[in-house]
Amino acid sequence: MDAPQAAPADRSADWRVIAELVPAGSRVLDLGCGDGALLEHLRRERGCTGYGIEIDDANVLACSRRGVNVIQLNLEEGLALFEDQSFDVVLQLDTLQHLRNTERMLRETARVGRLGIVSFPNFAHWPNRLHVAGGRMPVTRVLPYQWYDTPNIRVGTYADFAVLARKNGLTILDSFGIQKGRVVRHAPNLLASVAVFKFERRAGTGGPER
Repeated sequence: MDAPQAAPADRSADWRVIAELVPAGSRVLDLGCGDGALLEHLRRERGCTGYGIEIDDANVLACSRRGVNVIQLNLEEGLALFEDQSFDVVLQLDTLQHLRNTERMLRETARVGRLGIVSFPNFAHWPNRLHVAGGRMPVTRVLPYQWYDTPNIRVGTYADFAVLARKNGLTILDSFGIQKGRVVRHAPNLLASVAVFKFERRAGTGGPER
Protein backbone atom coordinates (compact mmCIF):
# COMPACT_ATOMS: atom_id res chain seq x y z
CA MET A 1 0.00 0.00 0.00
CA ASP A 2 1.04 3.62 -0.43
CA ALA A 3 0.00 5.90 2.39
CA PRO A 4 -0.34 9.53 1.41
CA GLN A 5 2.46 11.83 2.43
CA ALA A 6 1.72 14.26 5.24
CA ALA A 7 -0.22 17.33 4.22
CA PRO A 8 1.96 20.15 2.85
CA ALA A 9 0.76 22.56 5.54
CA ASP A 10 2.03 20.19 8.23
CA ARG A 11 5.41 19.26 6.78
CA SER A 12 6.28 21.90 4.19
CA ALA A 13 9.22 23.19 6.25
CA ASP A 14 10.65 19.66 6.44
CA TRP A 15 10.19 19.22 2.70
CA ARG A 16 12.07 22.42 1.92
CA VAL A 17 15.06 21.07 3.86
CA ILE A 18 14.95 17.74 2.04
CA ALA A 19 14.48 19.43 -1.35
CA GLU A 20 17.90 21.05 -0.90
CA LEU A 21 19.44 17.56 -1.14
CA VAL A 22 18.11 17.16 -4.69
CA PRO A 23 20.57 18.54 -7.28
CA ALA A 24 19.07 21.20 -9.53
CA GLY A 25 17.85 19.85 -12.86
CA SER A 26 17.57 16.27 -11.59
CA ARG A 27 15.25 13.66 -13.02
CA VAL A 28 13.27 12.57 -9.94
CA LEU A 29 11.04 9.64 -9.02
CA ASP A 30 8.93 10.27 -5.89
CA LEU A 31 7.60 7.06 -4.34
CA GLY A 32 4.31 7.65 -2.54
CA CYS A 33 4.17 11.20 -3.87
CA GLY A 34 0.86 12.14 -2.22
CA ASP A 35 -0.79 15.11 -3.92
CA GLY A 36 2.37 16.00 -5.86
CA ALA A 37 3.19 19.13 -3.84
CA LEU A 38 6.86 18.23 -3.41
CA LEU A 39 7.37 17.38 -7.08
CA GLU A 40 5.69 20.65 -8.01
CA HIS A 41 8.08 22.47 -5.67
CA LEU A 42 11.11 20.69 -7.16
CA ARG A 43 9.98 21.52 -10.68
CA ARG A 44 9.36 25.17 -9.85
CA GLU A 45 12.29 25.90 -7.53
CA ARG A 46 15.00 23.49 -8.72
CA GLY A 47 14.16 22.84 -12.36
CA CYS A 48 13.60 19.12 -11.81
CA THR A 49 11.57 16.73 -13.96
CA GLY A 50 10.23 13.25 -13.34
CA TYR A 51 7.33 11.23 -12.03
CA GLY A 52 5.44 10.43 -8.89
CA ILE A 53 4.17 7.00 -7.88
CA GLU A 54 0.86 6.99 -6.01
CA ILE A 55 -2.02 4.57 -5.48
CA ASP A 56 -4.70 6.77 -3.92
CA ASP A 57 -7.25 7.96 -6.51
CA ALA A 58 -7.74 11.39 -4.93
CA ASN A 59 -3.98 12.01 -4.80
CA VAL A 60 -3.52 10.89 -8.40
CA LEU A 61 -6.17 13.40 -9.42
CA ALA A 62 -4.51 16.12 -7.32
CA CYS A 63 -1.17 15.41 -9.04
CA SER A 64 -2.79 15.70 -12.45
CA ARG A 65 -4.32 19.04 -11.50
CA ARG A 66 -0.89 20.31 -10.46
CA GLY A 67 0.54 19.20 -13.80
CA VAL A 68 2.68 16.56 -12.06
CA ASN A 69 3.40 13.37 -13.99
CA VAL A 70 2.03 10.49 -11.92
CA ILE A 71 1.84 6.72 -12.31
CA GLN A 72 -0.82 4.88 -10.31
CA LEU A 73 0.98 1.89 -8.83
CA ASN A 74 1.07 -0.13 -5.62
CA LEU A 75 4.62 0.08 -4.31
CA GLU A 76 4.30 -3.36 -2.74
CA GLU A 77 4.56 -4.67 -6.32
CA GLY A 78 8.06 -3.20 -6.70
CA LEU A 79 9.68 -1.07 -9.41
CA ALA A 80 10.35 -3.66 -12.10
CA LEU A 81 9.07 -1.34 -14.85
CA PHE A 82 12.04 1.00 -14.32
CA GLU A 83 15.56 0.32 -15.61
CA ASP A 84 18.70 0.60 -13.49
CA GLN A 85 19.65 4.22 -12.68
CA SER A 86 16.89 5.61 -14.86
CA PHE A 87 16.50 8.54 -12.43
CA ASP A 88 19.03 10.84 -10.82
CA VAL A 89 17.17 10.79 -7.50
CA VAL A 90 14.53 8.50 -6.01
CA LEU A 91 12.61 9.87 -3.04
CA GLN A 92 10.84 7.94 -0.31
CA LEU A 93 9.49 10.52 2.09
CA ASP A 94 7.13 9.29 4.80
CA THR A 95 6.66 6.10 2.81
CA LEU A 96 9.09 3.44 4.02
CA GLN A 97 7.26 2.87 7.32
CA HIS A 98 4.03 2.03 5.50
CA LEU A 99 5.49 -0.81 3.39
CA ARG A 100 5.66 -4.52 4.07
CA ASN A 101 8.52 -5.03 1.59
CA THR A 102 10.76 -2.46 3.27
CA GLU A 103 14.16 -3.93 2.42
CA ARG A 104 13.26 -4.80 -1.15
CA MET A 105 11.96 -1.29 -1.79
CA LEU A 106 15.09 0.22 -0.27
CA ARG A 107 17.28 -1.82 -2.62
CA GLU A 108 15.02 -0.96 -5.53
CA THR A 109 15.36 2.73 -4.67
CA ALA A 110 19.15 2.41 -4.89
CA ARG A 111 18.88 0.45 -8.14
CA VAL A 112 16.52 2.78 -9.99
CA GLY A 113 18.15 6.01 -8.79
CA ARG A 114 21.74 7.14 -8.78
CA LEU A 115 20.88 8.66 -5.41
CA GLY A 116 18.20 7.68 -2.92
CA ILE A 117 16.71 9.94 -0.26
CA VAL A 118 14.46 8.62 2.49
CA SER A 119 12.79 10.26 5.45
CA PHE A 120 10.66 8.71 8.17
CA PRO A 121 9.49 9.39 11.74
CA ASN A 122 12.30 8.80 14.23
CA PHE A 123 10.77 6.69 16.97
CA ALA A 124 13.79 7.33 19.23
CA HIS A 125 13.06 11.08 19.50
CA TRP A 126 13.13 11.92 23.20
CA PRO A 127 9.38 12.75 23.60
CA ASN A 128 8.56 9.35 22.09
CA ARG A 129 10.85 7.69 24.62
CA LEU A 130 9.03 9.48 27.44
CA HIS A 131 5.65 8.32 26.12
CA VAL A 132 6.81 4.71 25.99
CA ALA A 133 8.48 4.97 29.41
CA GLY A 134 5.09 6.10 30.71
CA GLY A 135 3.45 3.04 29.23
CA ARG A 136 1.77 4.70 26.23
CA MET A 137 2.48 4.81 22.51
CA PRO A 138 3.53 8.31 21.36
CA VAL A 139 1.13 10.68 19.60
CA THR A 140 3.00 13.66 18.15
CA ARG A 141 3.08 16.04 15.18
CA VAL A 142 5.05 13.47 13.17
CA LEU A 143 3.28 10.43 14.66
CA PRO A 144 -0.26 11.85 14.90
CA TYR A 145 -2.19 8.59 15.08
CA GLN A 146 -3.38 6.42 17.92
CA TRP A 147 -1.88 2.95 18.06
CA TYR A 148 -5.11 1.38 16.82
CA ASP A 149 -5.61 3.53 13.70
CA THR A 150 -2.07 4.27 12.53
CA PRO A 151 -1.17 3.57 8.87
CA ASN A 152 2.42 2.93 10.00
CA ILE A 153 3.19 -0.78 10.03
CA ARG A 154 6.86 -0.23 10.96
CA VAL A 155 8.53 1.82 13.63
CA GLY A 156 12.21 2.63 13.30
CA THR A 157 14.88 4.99 14.49
CA TYR A 158 17.68 7.05 13.00
CA ALA A 159 20.19 4.54 14.40
CA ASP A 160 18.21 1.57 13.06
CA PHE A 161 18.33 2.85 9.49
CA ALA A 162 22.10 3.21 9.53
CA VAL A 163 22.34 -0.49 10.36
CA LEU A 164 19.76 -1.43 7.70
CA ALA A 165 21.63 0.57 5.05
CA ARG A 166 24.88 -1.27 5.71
CA LYS A 167 23.08 -4.62 5.63
CA ASN A 168 21.66 -3.83 2.19
CA GLY A 169 24.90 -2.65 0.59
CA LEU A 170 24.15 1.08 0.70
CA THR A 171 26.66 3.86 1.22
CA ILE A 172 25.26 6.75 3.25
CA LEU A 173 26.37 10.05 1.70
CA ASP A 174 24.61 12.35 4.16
CA SER A 175 22.31 11.96 7.13
CA PHE A 176 20.68 14.22 9.67
CA GLY A 177 17.52 14.76 11.64
CA ILE A 178 14.85 17.40 11.22
CA GLN A 179 12.98 19.03 14.07
CA LYS A 180 10.26 21.51 13.11
CA GLY A 181 11.92 22.36 9.82
CA ARG A 182 15.43 22.72 11.24
CA VAL A 183 18.37 20.44 10.51
CA VAL A 184 19.67 18.49 13.52
CA ARG A 185 23.17 17.03 13.19
CA HIS A 186 24.07 16.75 16.88
CA ALA A 187 22.52 13.65 18.47
CA PRO A 188 19.75 13.34 15.84
CA ASN A 189 18.61 9.97 17.18
CA LEU A 190 17.62 11.74 20.40
CA LEU A 191 16.81 15.29 19.32
CA ALA A 192 15.03 14.97 15.95
CA SER A 193 11.51 13.81 15.14
CA VAL A 194 12.35 13.00 11.50
CA ALA A 195 15.32 11.01 10.17
CA VAL A 196 16.75 11.79 6.71
CA PHE A 197 19.30 9.75 4.75
CA LYS A 198 20.89 10.30 1.34
CA PHE A 199 22.57 7.20 -0.06
CA GLU A 200 23.76 5.29 -3.09
CA ARG A 201 24.30 1.64 -3.89
CA ARG A 202 27.77 0.47 -2.94
CA ALA A 203 29.81 -0.35 -6.04
CA GLY A 204 29.71 -4.03 -6.91
CA THR A 205 26.70 -4.86 -4.73
CA GLY A 206 23.30 -6.03 -5.77
CA GLY A 207 21.64 -6.24 -9.14
CA PRO A 208 18.27 -5.55 -10.70
CA GLU A 209 15.34 -6.86 -8.69
CA ARG A 210 12.62 -8.10 -10.97
